[in-house]
Amino acid sequence: MLRNESENLVPEGRDGTHDPDDAPADPRRWRVLACLVVSLVLVVLDTSIVSVALRTLALPPPDGLGASSSELQWAVDSYTLVFATLLVSAGVFADRFGRKRTLLAGLLLFGAFSAAAAHSDGAGELIATRAGMGIGAALVVPATLAVITNVFPPGERAKAIGLWAASAGLAVAIGPVTGGLLLEHFWWGSLFLINVPIVLVGAAAVAVTVPESADPVHRPFDPVGVLLCVAGLGVLVLGIIKGGETGDWTTPVVWANMLGGLLLLACFVGWERRRAQPALDLRWFRDARFSAAVAAISVVFFGLLGSSFYMIFYLQSVRGYTALQAGCCLLPLAVGQIVFSPQSTAMARRHGPRAVCTAGLAMTTLTFLGVSVLDQHSPLWQCEALFFLMGGAMGCVMPAATSSAMATLPRHRAGTGAAMLNSLRQVGGALGVAVLGSLLASHYQGRVDPHLHPLPDTLRPLAQESVAGALTVADRLGPHGTDLAAHAVDAFVAAMRVTSLTAAGVMLAGTVAVFLSLRGKREGRDGQDRRDGQARQERPDAAGGRGGKGADAVP
Repeated sequence: MLRNESENLVPEGRDGTHDPDDAPADPRRWRVLACLVVSLVLVVLDTSIVSVALRTLALPPPDGLGASSSELQWAVDSYTLVFATLLVSAGVFADRFGRKRTLLAGLLLFGAFSAAAAHSDGAGELIATRAGMGIGAALVVPATLAVITNVFPPGERAKAIGLWAASAGLAVAIGPVTGGLLLEHFWWGSLFLINVPIVLVGAAAVAVTVPESADPVHRPFDPVGVLLCVAGLGVLVLGIIKGGETGDWTTPVVWANMLGGLLLLACFVGWERRRAQPALDLRWFRDARFSAAVAAISVVFFGLLGSSFYMIFYLQSVRGYTALQAGCCLLPLAVGQIVFSPQSTAMARRHGPRAVCTAGLAMTTLTFLGVSVLDQHSPLWQCEALFFLMGGAMGCVMPAATSSAMATLPRHRAGTGAAMLNSLRQVGGALGVAVLGSLLASHYQGRVDPHLHPLPDTLRPLAQESVAGALTVADRLGPHGTDLAAHAVDAFVAAMRVTSLTAAGVMLAGTVAVFLSLRGKREGRDGQDRRDGQARQERPDAAGGRGGKGADAVP
């Protein structure tokens, strides 16, 4: 295959190898970024767009699917977990077979499973098709960041990564608004069917605009490692969700699943450490700058996706808003990210990534403390102010942490590095939904149970399942359901308070860890020299002598 015209102009370094950082800037780079942002927003949007439909999916057919609380959590987490666990292998796939090819394949696969999800006949089918969408998303995301790293010169790369990270956070924030708008006019399947025309237009734009690039060193896949990772995270999340579903965290089935998941993850770590070329290169975590940045990103998404899961129920069930109104109430979360994300990398250059990430996480902790005092009588402006501050704080963390982590990696491993960052971010989000959602469910059930004894046996399980179910039962009872509705709302608010305080504790732990571990100044020239030396040791034949392939050469 012919190489890109811009790749033929890459100058040679002192040792005769091609230096990709000295390559002329691709004149199409901002159009390329626009295509990549659209692709990224499409797949990341689906991590949150379904949240606004949870109350609808819980309704009995034909209005919904009659999904239980645990099935609703899996409808969110099946996508997120598959997305997360396949990202690293997808990054290897992109580096080996070409980032553009991988991006196109992921978009088309994502569109096909979106069409299938829109016509699901039951909760199980929706969970399965959402998992298929996660496969397509896993192919898209690492390819986008790897292409950015290859087409942008060092002087513009931080800005491009900042816009990329901002678009990812923005996609999560505007998902409920988009979903609410669609539910206002169409059925729940429209949330997934809308992806199909966007995929077709996006794939055509990528085919025309995005240049091909790949790692000339073909690294092997690691199917055993991927299987251990998928199984470990899946079993761990199963145990967490089962604990929330039963309301009893001491039962053997809950502990067996959680301990089994942790054991499989320990086996995954042991397997990866013994491999010469692992799917997840644990050596990167020896760099405190990388590991602290990853921790910051994971903690932010733990709070963002976890809080989105239960705040939708607060807005719709407790405050009585429609799906569209609830989505619009979350707009300040997106506005906060829009305002602060573009400034994050500049602030990191001026004050250091540690100061920016620590301040952002500390502010996120305070906003969760603020959410913990909300109830059904709180003024709307208080909710909106908290959402704006939360979005702004998270917007400060994401670009600075992403840029800091990517700066520690060799450029020719951009696809794998981007995959690892996004994988751990999605794992954080999946654990946020599982942990906070299960904690909310168990506390709600414990508080509402004493008030359900007068109900008929046929209605009690629905009222116990969630606050939405209890309000549905109260509506069926008419005037006799007024007390039940009040007790259900009080139980949910109390459970939300405990859940928000737990989230604040996780944010505080992340703040302390980042402050202690993330270096506050930019890496010096010695660090750059070490990375360059590591890159040459890892691929001595890739850059060969004069006339050898550069980092961006297409096989």
